[in-house]
Amino acid sequence: MSQSRRVFLATGVAAAALPNVLSASNDVISLNWSDLVPDTGGVDMDRFRMMGVVQHGEMTTPLDQELGGKVTDEFNDQTVRMPGYLLPLDFKGMAMTTGLLVPYVGACIHVPPPPPNQLVFLTTDTPYELQGLFEPVWVTGTFGIASTETQLAEVGYALSADNIEPYDF
Repeated sequence: MSQSRRVFLATGVAAAALPNVLSASNDVISLNWSDLVPDTGGVDMDRFRMMGVVQHGEMTTPLDQELGGKVTDEFNDQTVRMPGYLLPLDFKGMAMTTGLLVPYVGACIHVPPPPPNQLVFLTTDTPYELQGLFEPVWVTGTFGIASTETQLAEVGYALSADNIEPYDF
């Protein structure tokens, strides 16, 4: 990770748990973006999930940062699989090693960014070659709460990716 992109990780504050939906393998939890919003509050951005490009200024509803910062610990240290768009932060050669998994195209480069409970800081030991900016993908790996701050946004979760594959529409 470059020195100019320092990321500070700290354990976040746990919130109410959500029921988890197990995949067919019963070893991997399938998550949707709405699963990341605790029952006690937060902003549900699931309506934007995989919908495509969000134009600058299109999301004009102010987000309650206090509620948007609340996270759930239901999936801590669990293996999860979730869809999203990749926004790369760091590379090894031409392949991404660190990035953000976001719920819709344009997240974090438009104002306002999604709330922390709708952003996932993604790391991978196996660099992933992107097909384009904001590539839709499925990511499988170990999930947890992480209060992370990047130059683009505050992030509420982290995912150590074991597998990244293109999203099949």
